[in-house]
Parts: sequence; structure tokens; C-alpha cells
Amino acid sequence: MEQDRTPTEPKPSDSYLKYSSFALQLFGGVGFAAWVGYRLDKHFALGFPVFLLLFILLVFGGLMYQMYKSLKKD
Repeated sequence: MEQDRTPTEPKPSDSYLKYSSFALQLFGGVGFAAWVGYRLDKHFALGFPVFLLLFILLVFGGLMYQMYKSLKKD
């Protein structure tokens, strides 16, 4: 079964690793952005969490764009 696969065709385990690593990047990136945004909002004593929301949206948007480019390439 392994011999039937062409050299350019990725193994199924490669795609699992690729997308699970992207999920870890997403959770880690959004979590870090939320922590930094929360700390900045607390430092400036803002009533509305401006930095928290801004950083989360920027990181999430950037990572979604990265995933789009990665899926478009495949």
C-alpha cells in the first residue's frame, strides 16, 4: 500500500501534523494577544477592552490569512 503512493503525494500523517500545528499556533497566538491586550487595557485603566479586542482580531485575521494562503498553495 505504501508503494502505490507517488513521491510527491504527501502521507496522510503529514496533513494531520500540518493542521494540528496550525491549531496550536491559533490558540497560542490568540491567547498571547489576549494576554497582552488585557495587560495594556489594565495599564491604561480603560473602561472598554480596546487593546484586547484589537489584538485578538489582528492575530486571528493574520492567522486566517496564513491558513488561506497555505490551503491555496496545496
